[in-house]
Amino acid sequence: MTLAADRPLRIAFALPGFHKVERGAEIALLAVAQNLAVRGHRVSVFGSGHARDGTAYRFRHVPSVPRERFERFPFFPPLRSEVMWEDMTFAAALLTRYRPADFDAVLTCSFPFTQLALRRPAFGRRPLQIFVTQNGDWPARAGNAEYRLFGCDGLVCINPDYFETNRHRWRCALIPNGADLSRFGEGVGERARFGLPADRPVVLMVSALIESKRVLDGIRAVAMLPDAHLVVAGDGPLRDEAQALAARLLDGRFTRLTLTAGDMPALYRSADAFLHMSLFESFGNVFVEAMASGLPIVGHDTPRLRWIVGDGPFLCDTESPGALHGALAAALERRRGPADAAVGRFAWPVIAEQYDRFLRELHEGG
Repeated sequence: MTLAADRPLRIAFALPGFHKVERGAEIALLAVAQNLAVRGHRVSVFGSGHARDGTAYRFRHVPSVPRERFERFPFFPPLRSEVMWEDMTFAAALLTRYRPADFDAVLTCSFPFTQLALRRPAFGRRPLQIFVTQNGDWPARAGNAEYRLFGCDGLVCINPDYFETNRHRWRCALIPNGADLSRFGEGVGERARFGLPADRPVVLMVSALIESKRVLDGIRAVAMLPDAHLVVAGDGPLRDEAQALAARLLDGRFTRLTLTAGDMPALYRSADAFLHMSLFESFGNVFVEAMASGLPIVGHDTPRLRWIVGDGPFLCDTESPGALHGALAAALERRRGPADAAVGRFAWPVIAEQYDRFLRELHEGG
């Protein structure tokens, strides 16, 4: 089907956390949805939160049971985690509210249940199915268990590794995540507002409290710096374990916060260095936010991370205590400065233009 270049597309985004939580995937896809709507497309967002003022897209409420309710539930395929349990409840309600014929394209990063609900049989033409690799590319490349049910018309790969792995099987586009550069940037911190000390260097981690993010290892690393204060913005199943470890190793030098997206720029401006411990981050919006805020970034040295932040001097083997200690100490010595000019390639309008181009290419080729 070929579309006129100036015809707006009818686009849907679906994810349980939309308008309810402020995690990386939700922030990224909502930013894309907003900017596509600003570009003139007719965009609908399905999520379990509620409508907000000031959005250019239309929000549609779909109830779900939050993942925190399932943290002690049994896990088994395909209900492999509390995330999958939440996804199942959302998808069941989505089936009653989503009409395929209303859209030209639908996007999600949630598999299996939400994606399968969006791909449900429909009379007549079914919209293009776009999967975004916010949480990994494993559904697109695995061939066992429920992953055999995966399918899409287009795959948005948010890093070069995913693109190279999948481009021969799926129609792919390499499109990174971004940040609202009008909000993140230079400015005065607000430590008193967040209960942070004015007389100590502050290390910031913005991370879910789950195993893969290695927040506990981050606590241990900052404990080796006698004057540093660690602030963790995030929540998750390891919250109690993290609090107990910090009480033992960082007595009086630890703060954990759960903030709205609107509060995050001020928190970045209140820190001296940014630490992220994940070994295999799909992208990490937080890296772009830290770059835009002028923070030195300490992270696990991989080609994927260097593709995002460049050849930063504080990337290291974070599994080596000595290397991590040296990188953190050097980052705190440098502290926050001007933002890297290269961060402009991650502005959301730039990212949305790439989505727009990919969606139109899929229609014209389909």
